[in-house]
Amino acid sequence: MSVAKALTVRQARMVDVDAMLEIINEYAQQGLMLPRTKLSVCENLQSFIVAHDGDTVVGVAGLHILWEDLAEIRSLAIAEKAKGMGVGKHLVLHLVEQCRQLGIKRVLALTYQKTFFEKCGFWIVAKETLPQKVWKDCINCSKLPMCDEIAMIFETA
Repeated sequence: MSVAKALTVRQARMVDVDAMLEIINEYAQQGLMLPRTKLSVCENLQSFIVAHDGDTVVGVAGLHILWEDLAEIRSLAIAEKAKGMGVGKHLVLHLVEQCRQLGIKRVLALTYQKTFFEKCGFWIVAKETLPQKVWKDCINCSKLPMCDEIAMIFETA
């Protein structure tokens, strides 16, 4: 059975924090996303969802509301053993639905994974068209001011 078929997505819990950090920071070490500290994940735990297969966390994603009509998917990361099994798409679509329920019209992803997000229904936009984006995370990024991430948007309405 594939991971996606046995997959459950739920609100992250304190018991998940170490597994979440392991998955997120593996990507951060590759320069694919910002690293997260245990404190940061704990303080923002209510913003995260996890995908798990039984007792094992196989994916994580966060949702950060930026403005009344814009939220950002952050720290989307999939465990190596679960790559290519639909876990990432499942997490993204779960967060998109959460935005719909909250009445948030646009979902932002800053990413290097253009093809993946296109398959989820996102399209490329110029970063300059996102005036509500709070760039506070970018201040701590080693790639500032030469950010090479792609800004992509999904319209929920």
